[in-house]
Amino acid sequence: MTERFDVAVVGGGIVGLATARRLLEAEPSRSVVVLEAEREVGMHQSSHNSGVLHAGVYYPPGSAKAELCRAGKVAMERFCADHGIEVVHNGKLIIALDEGELPRFEALVARATANGVPGLRVLDGDELREVEPNAAGIRALHSPTTGVVDFGAVCRAMAASLPEVRTSARVLAIDELGTGVRVASTAGHVEASVAVVCAGVRAERLAAATRHRTALRVVPFRGSWRPLTPAGADLVRGNIYPVPDPALPFLGVHFTRRVDGSVWAGPNAVLSLAHPRLLARAARHPGLWRLAWRYRSTAARELWEDRSARAYLRQLQRYLPSLTADHLAGGHRPSGIRAQAVSSTGELVDDFVIEGGRRLVHVLNAPSPAATSSLAIGAAVAAEVATRLG
Repeated sequence: MTERFDVAVVGGGIVGLATARRLLEAEPSRSVVVLEAEREVGMHQSSHNSGVLHAGVYYPPGSAKAELCRAGKVAMERFCADHGIEVVHNGKLIIALDEGELPRFEALVARATANGVPGLRVLDGDELREVEPNAAGIRALHSPTTGVVDFGAVCRAMAASLPEVRTSARVLAIDELGTGVRVASTAGHVEASVAVVCAGVRAERLAAATRHRTALRVVPFRGSWRPLTPAGADLVRGNIYPVPDPALPFLGVHFTRRVDGSVWAGPNAVLSLAHPRLLARAARHPGLWRLAWRYRSTAARELWEDRSARAYLRQLQRYLPSLTADHLAGGHRPSGIRAQAVSSTGELVDDFVIEGGRRLVHVLNAPSPAATSSLAIGAAVAAEVATRLG
């Protein structure tokens, strides 16, 4: 027997769970079901990340990222306080290493100021070492309200607060009907008036299966970290980041003191070979080839540093000169997959992307700071759903 709901949410990551929560907060009488392919919620991007609760420093003023990060951080801190989840506000230093980085640094300060990030301070070399005594650099932007949290714990708490979350329910097909949507999964079929697809690396593929036309293609990138030993972790108090280079696709190497007190360095960014079908699909899109050509030297360096601990250490020592090879922990290297939309022109899509049709809403791009922003993204998606429910 096919069950009927007002809304079906495909994907039990943090954005899907936050969307379901916001849907029920807006209208508690709604019936909402979440379908998650894995045996537990939040097992992919939502729990395999640095755990940073971003304050909104990086994003273009007026962008969805800028607006939703600020609102989402406040909502996330409130949610964590209500559910007994620890948030550590250990701050962030964004460091300019030399004079050549100062123009980009000043542009970042102007952007963060325009975004209304609270408590910002520009520090000189001596002042930044009062915050991070072992760091190099001539200037830094200090964001004291940046924090860290266990987003996996957040996902589990969100799922526990929802009435209908079904795991081991991999979605096989989504079909629009005259009066709604039928979602077929390995756990059975459901029908809903509206379906929301928050499926991470599978989001664009599922959108295509529903005949939703988009110029974007989701490319899976693998990021891995190198944990520091306890002695190495003692060199870092909070979070140390580089000044982002707009000519490069990702933020670059950084240090994160996590909520459990451990310190991770990274992540890097290489194509995920664990998703051959998605890569094959992306390879049929001109954007991936244009992206690869534009960043060919960066890609080669990332791949080399992924394989060579010595090469990676040299990058880390630019920010922590006293770091040695003995400070890099051996054994397991944590890693995760980030779903990143690429345009047909070969650009990494920087902002969140929410698209849809009459009965469907697709979250097609939700890279960092999506975890921080998740409750605000969920509210935006819930508003889209409300218009479709009439």
